[in-house]
Amino acid sequence: MKAKEIREMTTEELSTRVKEEQEQISQLQFQHAIADLPNPLVLRHKRRFLAQLRTILRERQGQS
Repeated sequence: MKAKEIREMTTEELSTRVKEEQEQISQLQFQHAIADLPNPLVLRHKRRFLAQLRTILRERQGQS
């Protein structure tokens, strides 16, 4: 998802998406601790996407 698409989301949608991504990351980290993931780069992409979501959410909160 591009930054432009993320910026088009509402603040509520962003908050919901952040929570979903956090849950997915924690599940992936747990799976990775137990056994190898088929593609461990998924964790990196998820973390970076979460950071992007949080950055845009904070930008909006700073403007308010």
